[in-house]
Amino acid sequence: MAWLPQRDGVTCGPSVAVMAGALLDARYGAPLNSAAARQWFDSEQGRVHRMVNTVWPRALGTTPVGMARALSAHGTAYRWRLAGRGLADVCSAVGASQPVAMLIGTVIPRHWVLLTELRGAIFRCYEPSSGRLVPVGADDIRAGSVRGLGFPRPFAFVLPA
Repeated sequence: MAWLPQRDGVTCGPSVAVMAGALLDARYGAPLNSAAARQWFDSEQGRVHRMVNTVWPRALGTTPVGMARALSAHGTAYRWRLAGRGLADVCSAVGASQPVAMLIGTVIPRHWVLLTELRGAIFRCYEPSSGRLVPVGADDIRAGSVRGLGFPRPFAFVLPA
């Protein structure tokens, strides 16, 4: 599967939702294995952005409720919760091959990323502004000192219900 960057400065949420959908549903994500992967990914970001932001202004990004709705569209019910309550549920979900979206920022929430795999105490994290997979330590998430994702502090998680 191609890990592609978001198409613009406000589609980190839709990019994360599309990649999570591809991990949850191989048929949905099949275009990411084709020659037209970039075109499909860019188009799908727009469709998802319109779907999840029916009331909330798209220029302000994607809300946790919108992210939960987008991920739930692939057969597994997702919910959101605030960060700060530990990571047992996050580790359990990612360890069971269920991706978890994480909203990060500094003083305010600003950016969505996707936890895709867990090896020991290190998550593999899709960072949509670069399209890269970045290693992120569970202890760094707990401490609010995440490195390599542009913002250090987790604000919310969207995970299986």
